[in-house]
Amino acid sequence: MSTLPDIIRDFERVPAHIVQQAAEFQPAILADVAGRRGGLDGRIRALRPRMKLAGTALTVEVRPGDNLMIHAAISLAKPGDVLVIDGKGDLSAALMGTIMMTACKQLGIAGVVIDGAARDSLEIHEMDYPVFCAGTNPNGPTKLVPGRIGHPVSVGGVTVHSGDFVIGDADGVVVVERDKIEGLLPMAKKKVRDEAARIAAIKTGDTAAKWLDSALRAAGALKEGETL
Repeated sequence: MSTLPDIIRDFERVPAHIVQQAAEFQPAILADVAGRRGGLDGRIRALRPRMKLAGTALTVEVRPGDNLMIHAAISLAKPGDVLVIDGKGDLSAALMGTIMMTACKQLGIAGVVIDGAARDSLEIHEMDYPVFCAGTNPNGPTKLVPGRIGHPVSVGGVTVHSGDFVIGDADGVVVVERDKIEGLLPMAKKKVRDEAARIAAIKTGDTAAKWLDSALRAAGALKEGETL
């Protein structure tokens, strides 16, 4: 019986042209066409609202407050990867700061998502490097405890595999399975068109939600035949 190594170096990534196409959509659009799922818990937010990221997940699992395996992941990452770090939601110490983020930017890593804390937030903002995290803390981490790279992780209540598509903006972060993202793109394009048409209609005075009465009847809030 063979066991997987703690560090999985090779996995299939989302093709760069698919990342580029998917990155044109808001995370909200992709979450909707993915079945209203894949959005990380709202506590994981951009350090600054205008930050955006899109790329392929490289997963990292660490013990709370220890960033040893994040340094290893930075060494293994390929351009276009997004570090997705399961820091167990711990906010007692920052897992990454300016030095590590500078290295990530220099290597072409597309961004960082941390279920944990970061620090040096003002400097990271000035770098214009996309970082999404659960909070900040000036305390530094330890570098003592082994973890895992490339294994499935739970980040913000969502299971993430290395190779999944990751996208983030001011609303938060959405993860879509690698083998599903390409097939969602036509649906996303249609949804953007439909929403634009609906907004245009609302601006002309067509504000009524056509589906509302039937939904209220189905929910038992209105009787059959009754309308608002």
